Amino acid sequence: SGDHAFSVAQHSLLVEALFGELVPEAPADARLAALLHDAPEYVIGDMISPFKSVMGGSYKECELRLQRAIHLRFSLPVEPSAGLRKEIKRADQVAAYFEATLLAGFSTAEATEFFGRPRGFNADRFDFTPHSVTWAQNAFLERYAAIEKLRRQTVQPAD
Repeated sequence: SGDHAFSVAQHSLLVEALFGELVPEAPADARLAALLHDAPEYVIGDMISPFKSVMGGSYKECELRLQRAIHLRFSLPVEPSAGLRKEIKRADQVAAYFEATLLAGFSTAEATEFFGRPRGFNADRFDFTPHSVTWAQNAFLERYAAIEKLRRQTVQPAD
């Protein structure tokens, strides 16, 4: 309901913020990987899970190839470590739980069944208000710029 949908950009911002709560010591590269975790959805659209299931492995392979290309473009490891993937997935599941219960009309029991119940997170600390595309774009680009600034600060000059 409302004038705006909760966009992939807003979801990405939320996941990156949750990731930062889970892994406060995470380096800037990891923060960027969290922010870009759903970047293929920006390119090919956010497909619903039943459609992904029908498409099978070909859809997942396309998504994986896009993710690798995006990581190359932003100078991130093509294959993030298993630990990093796990922490980003955890943040993504916490986001999905709150999005399901606060935005999509899932009951707590339904969301818990699909995503698990998050522990140690209070939804009140995060913004779940669906904003305009322009707002989401600007907020995403501002966060990206802040992370890039951190990345530049941690690069050591060559001898």
